[in-house]
Amino acid sequence: MRQILTGTTAARGMALGRARLVQPSRYLVDTRPLGEDEVEEALAKLHHALETARQELRELRGKLHGALAREVNEFIDAHSLLLDDPELLRGLDDLVRIGHYRPGAALKKQRDRLAAVFEAMDDPYLRSRKEDVDQVISRVISALQRQTSREERKLAARVGEILIADTIAPADMAHLAGSGLLGVVASSGSPYSHSAILARSLDLPMLVGARDALSTIHDDDLILLDAERGEAVLHPTAQDLARYRAWQREAAQEGRRLATLANVPTRTRDGAEVRLLANAEMPPDIAMARSRGADGVGLYRTEFLFLRQKGLPTEDEQFIAYRDLVLGMGGLPVTIRTLDLGADKADAAGLVLRGEDNPALGVRGVRLSLRYPAVFTTQIRAILRAACYGPVRVLVPMVTQPDELIAVRTLFKLARQELKRENVDLPEKLALGAMIEVPAAAINVRALLEHADFLAIGTNDLAQYVLAADRGNDALDNIYNPLQPALLRLLSYVIAEGRRAKKPVSLCGEIGGDVNFTALLLALGLNEFSMHPSQLLHVRDRLATLDRANLRANAPRILRSRTHEEAEALLSDIVG
Repeated sequence: MRQILTGTTAARGMALGRARLVQPSRYLVDTRPLGEDEVEEALAKLHHALETARQELRELRGKLHGALAREVNEFIDAHSLLLDDPELLRGLDDLVRIGHYRPGAALKKQRDRLAAVFEAMDDPYLRSRKEDVDQVISRVISALQRQTSREERKLAARVGEILIADTIAPADMAHLAGSGLLGVVASSGSPYSHSAILARSLDLPMLVGARDALSTIHDDDLILLDAERGEAVLHPTAQDLARYRAWQREAAQEGRRLATLANVPTRTRDGAEVRLLANAEMPPDIAMARSRGADGVGLYRTEFLFLRQKGLPTEDEQFIAYRDLVLGMGGLPVTIRTLDLGADKADAAGLVLRGEDNPALGVRGVRLSLRYPAVFTTQIRAILRAACYGPVRVLVPMVTQPDELIAVRTLFKLARQELKRENVDLPEKLALGAMIEVPAAAINVRALLEHADFLAIGTNDLAQYVLAADRGNDALDNIYNPLQPALLRLLSYVIAEGRRAKKPVSLCGEIGGDVNFTALLLALGLNEFSMHPSQLLHVRDRLATLDRANLRANAPRILRSRTHEEAEALLSDIVG
């Protein structure tokens, strides 16, 4: 019988396929106590399962490239860190050796302990990390029961199916997307989560908050996922299927129309020119940016060089990657972001500090780079050498105060002097910019502009820090919203101060490539957007429908909003 389940659209689109359920882990484990003579064998099985889980994550990282790696690797890294956490491992060993718990029961016990600790935390970001613990322990239990390899092979081989789950980790979504997954229906989750962001990048329709999905849908049920309307139709009728076929025709026609915009200048309806830049990390991103008419690269992430191998990348390895990036963009400007490790990212290079009480507010970004000046200088030398092949700017992440930029400039000056003595060709000038993602940097932006040649606003972290809300926590949907007045006023201030100082300001956060926020950013005075290359044509198309002068004139009304609902209503009224 036909049935409709409603949810919140996280990634638009439609898909028709058979349902494949992934039930939340039930932790069905053997609770009988171990005999003394069984302890060592149980420990060996536990350690083997942990290593199997680590190996799975390593293999998964190796398979992900370009768009599939975007916004995913940090979650793989977080899970890898948990699997190496001394407190977790010591607790497991003690439960088996002293408490005589069987491995599965020990994992469940330790999971319950950690979950209780996370749930008791006041910080919403840290509280939401409980989901990572669930996913990691579930992976180890599956490995322990010798089900992981079979299940993952089975899951990866599924083609033409729609995943029905409580939540899905970004790494697993990326893995399945490469095997033909058509869409996702999640019973929980947020449209601002990393998984939702990845789904949009992959053009994979996704519905979140479909509360009854797991209890209502069964394996192999036919599902029409309509993420345009925000619903999943169970056992669709002929009329539903006709609507889907009509959408397919319209989507194909729309795709052909958007393709014609690849080399069209980016202008608003009233003729204002806007620069569209690409966020990139791997060669496929560069190729897509060129093919879709990007005006340059607004954010090139260098972390992958430090995360894809054990040990530090050499100067030549980095130079080759940066040089190929510059050459690949054919003379268009490129912005290289210096190393942005820390927080919950992995530590293949051995740099990230362990045991920080709150790594999200710890030694990360430029703080980490300045802590290791020799490592940072190697990267600086590679960037300087590559900058001879085309226009390059350097972006410094996680800047909080002016002395960090001053220190970075000093290291660049020293590296330049070294290379000069070595008779290495050098660029005449290299612009140095600050990434605005810390509230203190936004509030004190005038002081930063005395030392920065340009600004790039990272709204993903800035929003989380300003609102004290993790974007992946669906319980905070009403708080984490880019239209929150406090965030809008801060964005407006940063953009205005950059204009006053006559220095470029771009925005490279997720909302830069979201057409739902294009009008808002235009109203706030932004004229340089940086986004995943898959969104370039969509944003260019949206900009062509907007009147920049009208939006700018109405910006004060938007900034006087008291709630994000009021801001959304005003913006809708202005755009018409």
